[in-house]
Amino acid sequence: MSASTLRAISGLGAGLVFGLGLVLSGMADPAKVLNFLDIAGTWDPSLAFVMGAAVAVAAVGFRVVLGWKQPLFEERFFIPSASDLDLRLVGGAALFGVGWGLAGFCPGPALTSLALGSEGTVVFVAAMIAGMWAGRQV
Repeated sequence: MSASTLRAISGLGAGLVFGLGLVLSGMADPAKVLNFLDIAGTWDPSLAFVMGAAVAVAAVGFRVVLGWKQPLFEERFFIPSASDLDLRLVGGAALFGVGWGLAGFCPGPALTSLALGSEGTVVFVAAMIAGMWAGRQV
């Protein structure tokens, strides 16, 4: 089996595990996410535990994998070196947060929720794709 095929299979597997985790944790349900963000109302702290567990698992995974000489399907690791904050980064993060707070979705859970066939999810994903396209044009 070629390296590109193995990369594709491992990417598909990682995506399926990620999507399953989103569904099992409730992150694919915008109402649950919005309740987490509603600190003064119907606050649901359970997603804080989901996020904390995800950070812990990722931290262990990064420690293990970055100890390897090279990744499984590449010649070298591609680790970002930029550490500066600029207006584009802060503005993009703020826009992402506002969108998440208004809709209860970010891109991963939105794509996962498409399988549920909700009209609101379809509209959100269409708007997200349009926004990505418009962002590339600017």
